Amino acid sequence: MLRKIAICSAFLLAFVLTAVPAARAQARVDGELRGMDGNVVPDATITLKSADSGLTYTLKTDKKGKFVQIGVTAGLYDLSVIINGQTAFTGKIQIKNGEDNTQNINLKELAAQQAAAHPEEEKKKAEAEDKMKDLKIQFSAGKDALTEADALKKQLAAAPADQKSALQDKMNADIQTGLAAFQKAESDVAEKDLTNQSTVLSYLGQAYRMSGDYDKAIDAYQKSIAMKPTATVYNQLSLTQISAGGAATDPAALKAKVAEASDSCDKAIALDPSLAAMCWKNIGAVLINNHHQPESVGALQKAAAADPKDAQTWFLLGGALTSTMSYKQEGDKEIMVITPGTQEAYQKCIDVAPTGPYAPQCKESLTELAALSGGVETNVGKKKKGQ
Repeated sequence: MLRKIAICSAFLLAFVLTAVPAARAQARVDGELRGMDGNVVPDATITLKSADSGLTYTLKTDKKGKFVQIGVTAGLYDLSVIINGQTAFTGKIQIKNGEDNTQNINLKELAAQQAAAHPEEEKKKAEAEDKMKDLKIQFSAGKDALTEADALKKQLAAAPADQKSALQDKMNADIQTGLAAFQKAESDVAEKDLTNQSTVLSYLGQAYRMSGDYDKAIDAYQKSIAMKPTATVYNQLSLTQISAGGAATDPAALKAKVAEASDSCDKAIALDPSLAAMCWKNIGAVLINNHHQPESVGALQKAAAADPKDAQTWFLLGGALTSTMSYKQEGDKEIMVITPGTQEAYQKCIDVAPTGPYAPQCKESLTELAALSGGVETNVGKKKKGQ
């Protein structure tokens, strides 16, 4: 996820390397490559590209770090050293016709020269490397902490009452550990490193959401999206927005958060249509868990359309529609007005998974609806005896 660091102390130098001439009938380039530790570097790639014609020679170092190329046309060449797929050094070399052009490259010595010539630049580079190392450490620690917290959350649901308090405390401690790690990681990211900034902010948003600080979570997700919009982060933003809405007591605030969450869901789906069922179902489930069943209907209808084989979605939709039923008085009876789609939702729940965990509840709900649809006798309109 995090971008790999280029080989330690990669040198993009503009030195014109001085060759050691010796009399030959044909121009050749040879030399030895040593790394940052001063040892020879085998199996490295060295390229020579003519500044005039673009003609390129590709050399490989042997097990002793030696390299050689014969028959090279005279001229100025750009020289690059590539170790393990990463550019470790660039420079220039003047090749003279009819001569040997020996060039030994010692990255350790070049680093010392660079540091001596530009001490402030080297200090900044060293600080940047240290921050990147710490970024990787903090990022890994934060992910591990949140993963453990998520596992503890699942354990809490099935834990005996006498164990819940300890598990809750451990989960909260893990969330705070993850939050602190991602806060430190955010401070380690280079200002222009937008890719890593976006990634860290998305995880920071997750940590804030798990801690219940929805406003800060939303802010972190939105910053991440501003740098690099992804379907996954939009999905997480939607979940956080609806969680904030579910906790709201003001109907206007709830309505606003439902609209925001739905907008984020639409953007997630535009980038990745496969997230449709999950995103809409999350909105519906959070609303139901916070006793906002009527407000969940629209999201659950979209979730069912996106994945018509999800029995749980049909079960939730049936319950949400049931909460919107009304009653009307007809003579001596109070008649239940079943919201269109309610019975169909429960029937779909049974059809898609007849032996699943939701089928018995859906069958029971259909039976109850059938019993109530005949109406309940009341005293409205009846005359008392003697009248």
